[in-house]
Amino acid sequence: MKSFNITCPDGLIRRALTDKINNLTKPKGSLGRLEELALQIGLIQQTLSPVLKHPQNVIFAADHGIVEEGVSVSPKEVTWQQILNFLNGGAGINFLCRQHGFELKIVDAGVDNELPYERGIINRKVRRGSRNFLHEPALTEEEFEQCIEYGAEIVRLCHAEGSNVLSFGEMGIGNTSPSSVWMHLLTGIPLEQCIGAGSGLNQDGIHHKYEVLQQAVAHYRGDGSACDVLRHFGGLEMVMATGAMLQAAELKMVILVDGFIMTNCILAASRLCPEVLSYAIFAHGGDEAGHHLLLDYLHTRPLLNLGLRLGEGTGAVCAYPLVDSAVRMINEMDSFTHAEITKYF
Repeated sequence: MKSFNITCPDGLIRRALTDKINNLTKPKGSLGRLEELALQIGLIQQTLSPVLKHPQNVIFAADHGIVEEGVSVSPKEVTWQQILNFLNGGAGINFLCRQHGFELKIVDAGVDNELPYERGIINRKVRRGSRNFLHEPALTEEEFEQCIEYGAEIVRLCHAEGSNVLSFGEMGIGNTSPSSVWMHLLTGIPLEQCIGAGSGLNQDGIHHKYEVLQQAVAHYRGDGSACDVLRHFGGLEMVMATGAMLQAAELKMVILVDGFIMTNCILAASRLCPEVLSYAIFAHGGDEAGHHLLLDYLHTRPLLNLGLRLGEGTGAVCAYPLVDSAVRMINEMDSFTHAEITKYF
């Protein structure tokens, strides 16, 4: 697999960043999470005056063989139909990208349909959907490695365009199933606690989904390594997003982590390179069962809790104004010394 040279941000600047934040014209700590974000972004960028440039949201799209087992209430064709909706500007992620100044990139990682690439979709189709992991590994080793490299390539493109902050989203009917299995096998959290309604399953549907995934895990005969788990149960778009996150961390970019699926992707990335978490800002705690357990496992607090479960990067883009506020705080607030105000804390 492609190797990544990811290091934790150098901590030598931490004291200077903390002093600058503490000496802004406010009581110490009174801007709460904004102060924490400013410190994290300053560490990532190794500067007392961080900037956010050309934010982009990248959607990786693919279909899933496990859908054949009835684990999703939505039919497979919704994947490609929703991609057309993205192109037409009518999806949830579209209005949020317009509102917050994000460029939107759509990447075909493995959609089981022909798409209008001439309209700007980036074609990195590895195969037309993953295999049904109830019966066989979802991806071959070659396909897995290709997904990692393609995800990294897309991030290098964004970086070359001037971006230093990225959010990632996904489109793929059935992708909460591989996400739940990744969560279970990579954390040890019981499988039943990792499974939810996806796009709208009722209790009977959730029970059926659990039985299918339980059988798939019982049939697994791999070596249990992170790479093998990701390959055997992963979606093409999920593995591609994992590679993208690793590349973004290597390039010292800010990573905005979206909902349940993308949180599992950053979990997967951290199993390959633990340092990737230093670059991650967790945007929101979604409504999908298991997401809050996973966030607790990662010892992180999301910025928002709005009951979102759409995916596409919507929660990450929603949270971006808070990240922007943190950067504006450290750059635009005056200091006690310069403003000639007596410290009042």
